[in-house]
Parts: sequence; C-alpha cells; structure tokens
Amino acid sequence: MPNLFPTPSTLSQAFSGCSAFSQPVPESASKRAAKWNARHELYPVWSAAEDAKNKATNLSDAAVTELEKASNKARGKVGSIKLYSAKYYTACTVGGVMACGLTHTAVTPLDLVKCRRQVDSKMYKGNFEAWGMIGRAEGLRGVFTGWGPTFWGYSVQGGLKYGGYEFFKKFYGDLAGEENFHEYKTLIYLAGSASAELIADIGLCPFEAVKVRMQTTIPPFATGTINGINTIVGKEGFAGLYKGLYPLWGRQIPYTMMKFASFETIVEMIYHRLPGNKSDYGKGAQTVVSFTGGYMAGILCAIVSHPADVMVSKLNANRQPGESFGAATGRIYKDIGFRGLWNGLPVRIVMIGTLTGLQWMIYDYFKIFMGLPTTGGAPPQDESKVTAKYT
Repeated sequence: MPNLFPTPSTLSQAFSGCSAFSQPVPESASKRAAKWNARHELYPVWSAAEDAKNKATNLSDAAVTELEKASNKARGKVGSIKLYSAKYYTACTVGGVMACGLTHTAVTPLDLVKCRRQVDSKMYKGNFEAWGMIGRAEGLRGVFTGWGPTFWGYSVQGGLKYGGYEFFKKFYGDLAGEENFHEYKTLIYLAGSASAELIADIGLCPFEAVKVRMQTTIPPFATGTINGINTIVGKEGFAGLYKGLYPLWGRQIPYTMMKFASFETIVEMIYHRLPGNKSDYGKGAQTVVSFTGGYMAGILCAIVSHPADVMVSKLNANRQPGESFGAATGRIYKDIGFRGLWNGLPVRIVMIGTLTGLQWMIYDYFKIFMGLPTTGGAPPQDESKVTAKYT
C-alpha cells in the first residue's frame, strides 16, 4: 500500500523558511565523502605541490610552443635543407659551435683546478678547497679565469669538429660504398673524426695556449684573450702560439675518435634494445638518448686522452724558450713519472663525461630545431635522398 504521508525530510524542506526548529537537509549518500577518501583541505603541502606541478606543466607547454614557433621561423628563413648539402654542413657547424663553446665555458672552474693540479699536484687538496682559496684571493672572476680563450677556442674547434665530422663521415662512407659501410662503419667513424679534429685543433691551438697559461700562472699572465695572444707573440713570435700543437693533437685526436665512434656505437645499441625504431621516439626522448650516449662516451674519452692532457698543460706552462718538443717532453716525464700523467683524472672524468653528454644533447637538439635527424642509431641508407622541408 503506497505511503500517503510526507516524509520528515519533505516536511523540513517545505517549512524550513518559517519553522524555528528547521533542520539542515541531510547530504545525499552520493555526495557524502567515504571514510577512505583523502580530505585535501588537511594537506596544504599536497595542494601546493599539485599547484606547482600544474604551473610547471603549463610553463613547459608554453616553452615548447615558443620553441616550436622559433623553430618554424628559423626553418622558414633557411628553407629546405637536403642532407649532405652545403646548408646541411653549415647547420652542423653552427650546432658544433654552440655545443662546444657554451659547454667548455660553463665548466671553466673545473678546468682551472684541473690544470693547476696537473702542473702542481700539491697546490690544492680538492676542488672545493681550490675554489674557496681562489674565490677569497681573486673573487668570482678568479674562479672563471680563462673563460675568454676557452669560449673562442672551443667555439672554433667545435664548429670545425662537428661540421668536419659530418663531411668526412660521408666522404669516407662514399669511398667504402654502401655495401661495405656497415662492415667498416667503426673505421669510417674513426677516420672521419680524426680528420676533422686534425683541422679543428689548428684553430684551437692559439686559444688553448693562452687559456692554459692564464690558468697556470698566478696571477694570470694576461688580462684577456687578445692581450694574451699579443703577449705570447711579442715574446716568442707567432710560433709560440703553436708550440703545444703536437701534444694537443696527441690529446684531442684520440679523444675525438673515441668520442664519435663510441657515441655512434652506444646510441645504436640503445635504440637496438628499445622497442620499436628510432623514428618512433619524439624529440625529448631522442635528446635523452643523445645525452646518455654522450656521457658514457665522455668517460671513455677522459681515460684515453688524459696523459696527453697532462702533458699539454705541462708543456704550455714549463717548456723553455728554444727547447725542442722531444726534449721538453722527456724532461717533464722524468720529473713527474708515469703516475704523474694521471694527476686530476677523477676530476676530468666528471668534467668530460658531463661535457660530452651536454655537447651531444645540444648538438642533436639543434639539428632537431633545424628539422634534421639526430646523430646515430639508424641505418644510413637512403639518407642522401632525405630533405628537411618546411613551409
């Protein structure tokens, strides 16, 4: 039998405006919070973290949008870029300038301590002690001693190295032929990187001479890059800028051969173990792979090239006027011994690992920015037919 009388809830709703004994309407079961639901008002830190996360996401999306706009604008000005064309090598050269110039300048404080400890292992007990002593004596500017010749020298070297590598890799690959490329690809990577570095070091050497002398003389022998070049030329002639070229080749050529060949191999191994193909991954994922491969390659580079790096520092700081390269090398080795060739290696591993990882990340991101494929990880067949074209 149907209920003919109104329920208490209905009466309360009907007369709540005029009854002195009105009661609030009970919340429906669907709106009532379950006992296991979290009460967000009790967790202000959680709310703040969520707000920060949302704001960071919005900023990231806005930054990506702006980068895309800038990328499209740059591509529109440059026009289509065919692989292995003059435009392609120019873009790779610009990417190399950015990758090496910026990163080497950023790690100048580490390089400063490394060079001074290579010349005198008893000068500082550690990096932080060194930076503290330099900062108290010379201020923040002293911690970045040598940043000028570092920036100019490694910008020149980076452009010639990366642009030259792309050119020589294609050149030697064509000589080997498409059928033999995969069988001899490591040798092609080694030959291409060695050829590029041989030329790049000619541009780097004068700046490296100024940098090392500024960092290993206290107070620095020069106030800046131009002043340092003029001082060396005035005292020793133009040849004074190149007296460290042979040990520089001895350091940089094995370093670059390891840097490029191991990077190509490591990146190929990473993509081989990931599901799908390289083209299935977006820009962010590809640059992460580039950084990872670069960091691992950098560790190997630091170990291979460290003895020559120590000798470069020693020769630029201690080589006597008129002393031959062989005589100076023999004298220095007699003073420091085999163990002395490895002074500062842990610092250099950290520095070169980070440096190389960042260089490959910047270089490959610039290639993406210009609409070009990242380095390594995919077979090169038919790449010569690919054109990066944008409207």
